[in-house]
Amino acid sequence: MSDLSIEGHLDSIMEPEHPPSHMVIARILAPWGVRGQVKATILTDFPNRFSLLETVYLGEELEPIQLEGCRLHNRYIVLKFRGLDRREAVERLRGKLVQIKDDEAIPLEEGTYYVHQIIGLEVWTEENEYLGIIDDVLFTGSNEVYLVKNKEDEILIPAIAQVVQEVDLEAGRLTVHLLEGLR
Repeated sequence: MSDLSIEGHLDSIMEPEHPPSHMVIARILAPWGVRGQVKATILTDFPNRFSLLETVYLGEELEPIQLEGCRLHNRYIVLKFRGLDRREAVERLRGKLVQIKDDEAIPLEEGTYYVHQIIGLEVWTEENEYLGIIDDVLFTGSNEVYLVKNKEDEILIPAIAQVVQEVDLEAGRLTVHLLEGLR
């Protein structure tokens, strides 16, 4: 019901009150070779999207840069940026996040959401009891878990169909059926 794409996972570092304008799709690890390429960790469920991109945005400053080429290499992506043709030119890019504009996000299937859409939602029970606001999404091995905070405490809500009854992004509300032992 509420599977989350890994895409946008790093968006959760942004304040939930301010929807992100960009989504993280990779993190540059290091220069690759001597011709200005970089090796990056893929942070998207859609690695084939790199070949469709012309411009990406680097770092917190969202520096626009033209993508000249890309290729998958094992679990990584090797990127080549236009105008950066030497190893020394890309050395400064280590650790930078590679981002796209939010409106370039690949549409998800119904019932699937980006992390930044979930963080900040109010959580209510089926009995209309307010539980708090989703503060974070935790990625466990089997399913995601929503960290819900209110003034008094924190509640961990598993993102599974038995618990999550409705996600209403327009209303900013998530309705849950609390299984025994969740409080």
